[in-house]
Amino acid sequence: MSEPTITRSAPAAVKPIREWNPVVVASVLLFVAAIIWFFCFDKRFGGFSVLGWLESNWNPGSDYEHGMLFPFVIAGLIGYQFKNLRAVAGKGSYLGLIAVFVGALFYVISCRTLQPRIGVGALPFLLWGGCYFLWGWRVAKLLAFPFFFFWLAVPLPSFQQATTGLQLLATSMAHHGSSLFGVETTVQGTTILPVRGDWEPLDIASGCSGIRSLMALLMISSAWAYVAKIKMWQKAVLLLMALPLAIIGNTLRVTSIFVIAEYGDAEWAAGTWHDWSGLLLFYPFSLALLLLVHSLFEGGLPWKRANKRKLTRKTVGKKEGGEAFIAGS
Repeated sequence: MSEPTITRSAPAAVKPIREWNPVVVASVLLFVAAIIWFFCFDKRFGGFSVLGWLESNWNPGSDYEHGMLFPFVIAGLIGYQFKNLRAVAGKGSYLGLIAVFVGALFYVISCRTLQPRIGVGALPFLLWGGCYFLWGWRVAKLLAFPFFFFWLAVPLPSFQQATTGLQLLATSMAHHGSSLFGVETTVQGTTILPVRGDWEPLDIASGCSGIRSLMALLMISSAWAYVAKIKMWQKAVLLLMALPLAIIGNTLRVTSIFVIAEYGDAEWAAGTWHDWSGLLLFYPFSLALLLLVHSLFEGGLPWKRANKRKLTRKTVGKKEGGEAFIAGS
């Protein structure tokens, strides 16, 4: 007699959303309406809504002037993954409601404590959980970084300690950097005075410490590392490069102000060039170094390496006589 066959049943999977029935459609519309109301119109944070408070804090005082770029960067990251999102979209999972619940809990806590930062932190959970609920884990996995990337747009309560340290570092490095160009200076705290030149002493204010440039460069390097086709540890290095690049780039910018003041027009250096040197010198220099690091990891310029990574199409057939051949294009 043959031995009986034992059949093991597979563990029960989480119940998927099978179709867009009227209940699901109504729930999604209600969910979207609730997010719009509570985050855009419910003004319980000092007369501001959550997103209204966030927008009002994207200013020079918080060192987050670059905050207005975040929605566009996030839209770009999602657009970058659009084809992949369409390819992996499937049946949603009720597990997404766990993230939605966490986001709702964060929002309630923000209302009870009157801390809008917590409310802003809740938004990625709500959006990510909603997408998980509708289209499944593979879509949620691709959208995790673009959604939670928004956390970098939230101004921290105080940058005072970091700003003070960066001010002193920028002062010291600009002092030594200027000497390389024959500009002799003396330092008093965060003020640099000329030894020979007739220009007015220049103070390294908090805005010149490099903290604004650091936060903006952190946004850029994070998005850059996300789209780069390199190993995970290399992505981490590319992200962390924001700190040394911000320090080096800011030192070069401040040094250029002193050099122009010494050899050229001191008023123009302290005014026009001070205001425009970040855009004309700091960012081109920092982005060029990011590209250099990325190219070292890739073994060449990224766009050239991307062309080499494209899959070669192969055609399989038979020649006359039955001999097989493979043709690539």
